[in-house]
Amino acid sequence: MKLAPFPLAVAAALTFTLAACGADQPSGAVSPSASTPTAPVSTPAEPTPSETPTEVGPTQRTKAELTKALLELKDLPSGFSLEPEDPDDESAGTFSSPTSKCKTLVKYLNSEKAPGSKTSAARSFSGSQEGPYIDFGIDSMVTTKAVRKLQSSYKEAVESCKKVTMRVPDQGSSPMEVVEIPAPKFGEEPFAFKLTGTAGPLEGREFTAATTGIGDVILSVSILAGQEGELDGATEAAVEKARTVLAGS
Repeated sequence: MKLAPFPLAVAAALTFTLAACGADQPSGAVSPSASTPTAPVSTPAEPTPSETPTEVGPTQRTKAELTKALLELKDLPSGFSLEPEDPDDESAGTFSSPTSKCKTLVKYLNSEKAPGSKTSAARSFSGSQEGPYIDFGIDSMVTTKAVRKLQSSYKEAVESCKKVTMRVPDQGSSPMEVVEIPAPKFGEEPFAFKLTGTAGPLEGREFTAATTGIGDVILSVSILAGQEGELDGATEAAVEKARTVLAGS
């Protein structure tokens, strides 16, 4: 599976899951069994409020530093496995839309790193062939101002676009509904969205992603074939790890 540091680069994950689950599976067929491991799930009783960012920067981050700030296999529940990085993977689909309102979102969806990112790192994990598939990414934006600007751009892009089309190699195309969803309340100015296949080879597939700021970096968490509460739990764990590591570097 191709690592996607930028959370909106979801084509590889969706294509990978389609191949793993079988293209001829019925709609909404992603149903993890009881033994399928799940991502960390946060306790919904008293979510930690998102923080107001303090102006930070410019700060230069190295790839090694960012990689260390990501969650590792040992940080996840048992049953997960690390997906190998494949920078030469060209099997991912591409996104398009006939309307100019979706121009920015389509550009982001077809990107492999955050616009303006100076350095990035990512890790991908899978629970089984049925999921969940979870990606953690972190991008150095150098300044807090740049992080806020990118978060605002994410939100505007999703609000402006209601549907995109994803082309899947050797499978055809699927329209994907675009919806903003409540963001996990961790980090600074968090934002989240969901893509849902409404027809074609990706019908019924759901992909959720969250981005949040931690000073001069932007952290992303994306989950495919996940369960309720997993995005919140995974984001909380990722924010805590990144904040601890980056604060000491």
